[in-house]
Amino acid sequence: MQINHLEKFLERIAAGEMPAGCCITCGDPTVTEIAADAGFDFCWIDCEHGIIDRTQLMLHIMALRGTDCAPLVRVPCCEHVEIKKVIDLAPAGIIVPMVNSAADAERAVSACRYPLRGDRGCSLRRVIRYGADPVERYLAQAEKEPLVILQMEHFQAVRNLDAILAVPGVDSICIGPYDLSSSVGKPGRFNDPEVSGMIDEICRKTRAAGVLLGAYGESDFEHWRQRGVQYMGIVNDTGALFQGFREQLGRFHRS
Repeated sequence: MQINHLEKFLERIAAGEMPAGCCITCGDPTVTEIAADAGFDFCWIDCEHGIIDRTQLMLHIMALRGTDCAPLVRVPCCEHVEIKKVIDLAPAGIIVPMVNSAADAERAVSACRYPLRGDRGCSLRRVIRYGADPVERYLAQAEKEPLVILQMEHFQAVRNLDAILAVPGVDSICIGPYDLSSSVGKPGRFNDPEVSGMIDEICRKTRAAGVLLGAYGESDFEHWRQRGVQYMGIVNDTGALFQGFREQLGRFHRS
């Protein structure tokens, strides 16, 4: 939908670009608007670890409407009620954390699609621009959006990846490398053969299945590109703010 810039996000990927995203954890939607104006292609609005409540979330999504930046929202968990709180705000994608099995994937897809494909409930407010768009047109669009994005963050997800990828309606797999490495007792050791091997397997199988491949990582971008990653979260808001403060202080003290 134009309201969430999903088309622009997908067009960049289709053109061979790698959209870059900022993870938003702060409550103030000004941060999201700044990220969009800085040039990010999407904002990963985090309702899993951050402090963002439902009202703040809507303001974050609305802050991106007049930009070219797509709102992707990470829900707290793979539960219908949590997805229901988000999906009617018209995000471009729903990021579902800790999907470790085909059953998890099926629940996520079902919560994002109307019957008969799923069990999404009907509440047609923002998704039809409060009446500006025909309901029939939106229901047709809702067959394929928002994107259903499943996070791979545990070694069990890697073991069950073939079954997860076989679930109809999975639009994207997104790698959470830190949690993935922690699940085998090697937090942050991304070059460890076991950790690197799991990441490589996710990338290879996801691309072979024709499913969009995303990741979050703040370095080694060329390596991620070589693995076939198609979109990437590259920084979070607090980290960028801290780094900016430190750099400005450094310039001050060196002057």
